[in-house]
Amino acid sequence: MSVALDLAPSTEAEVADIVADCHARRAPLRIAGGGTRVENRASGETLSLSRLSGVVTYSPGEMTLIARPGTPLPEIQQMLAAEGQALAFEPPDMRGVGGGNGTPTLGGVVAANASGPRRLAAGACRDHLLGVRFVDGRGRVLKNGGRVMKNVTGLDLSKLLAGSHGTLGILTEVVLKTLPLAPARCTLAFPGVTEETALRIFTAALSTPFEVSGAAHVGGTAYLRIEGLETQLAYRRDRLLALLAEWRPQVTDDAPWDAIRDVAHFAGGGPLWRILCKPTDAPGICAKLRAMGGDCSLDWGAGLVWYRGPGHPRALAPHATLIRRDGATGPAFPPLAPAVARLNEGLRRSFDPAGILNPGLMDA
Repeated sequence: MSVALDLAPSTEAEVADIVADCHARRAPLRIAGGGTRVENRASGETLSLSRLSGVVTYSPGEMTLIARPGTPLPEIQQMLAAEGQALAFEPPDMRGVGGGNGTPTLGGVVAANASGPRRLAAGACRDHLLGVRFVDGRGRVLKNGGRVMKNVTGLDLSKLLAGSHGTLGILTEVVLKTLPLAPARCTLAFPGVTEETALRIFTAALSTPFEVSGAAHVGGTAYLRIEGLETQLAYRRDRLLALLAEWRPQVTDDAPWDAIRDVAHFAGGGPLWRILCKPTDAPGICAKLRAMGGDCSLDWGAGLVWYRGPGHPRALAPHATLIRRDGATGPAFPPLAPAVARLNEGLRRSFDPAGILNPGLMDA
């Protein structure tokens, strides 16, 4: 007997019942979070995780957070800030880019492995993910990882789920490491520089021990961010100023890092692409993309290129993901190399043998 489908479950057990029923009927499911990241064109009935929300445990002393996937990201950030802590990987809020009215959720952050400018120093979302509970494509509830770093042993499925966009399993609980907020920050701005010059600045700064936590180029200005205790911050700032003096840096405490994180400069219309590349390739890629009629910005020390404009940049940069279509056609995600595609297909058959979780998301 099939269960009565409630496609807005409020418990893990309800999620498992829904998936088990759909597995038996080979009925596809479109997994929905806040709807603020990559457009989900997967087929099937929509299973919303908005009611599977709330913080399970937050231990500031242990710097550990356990929460359900539908928990709004702003709620998490406010709670952590009240304790002088934050998610170190600085997840972006993509509502301005997507133009939707949803609210970003913690599950969506993990499912997309969403990471902001501080990824340069702190790592990506998956690097701070200690454990998960999830429902696989058969309807089985699985648990992996632990609540502290020393308990995370064996095959780390948490890292596999991060960035899988719900195609391997439906997250029902995530365990994340938090970190203290830096008491002070400072930004060096380099106005009127090209991507080539920005790359030279980034290369020089990132080869030092001065712990740069942000390196971006937006609107013709390059930015470097450092964070930490006030006393040692001044020393690092002065050393970087001396090292980079030929580019006439300006010291500012009011740099637009939140806007850089959220790609606010490309909010509004036009197709938007997220391109991963070698930093040394970024200036050449940007030059060719501008020749196509669009505009670019850099983040992650030039390891990430944002492109808004016409055309299909995959001919120039294979690792390009279409974040906002606005008339653009073709698959949102880049094609995988044959060996990686075979591995990916094997994983999906193992976790979701009936192919019911977000089918077509990676191909539509």
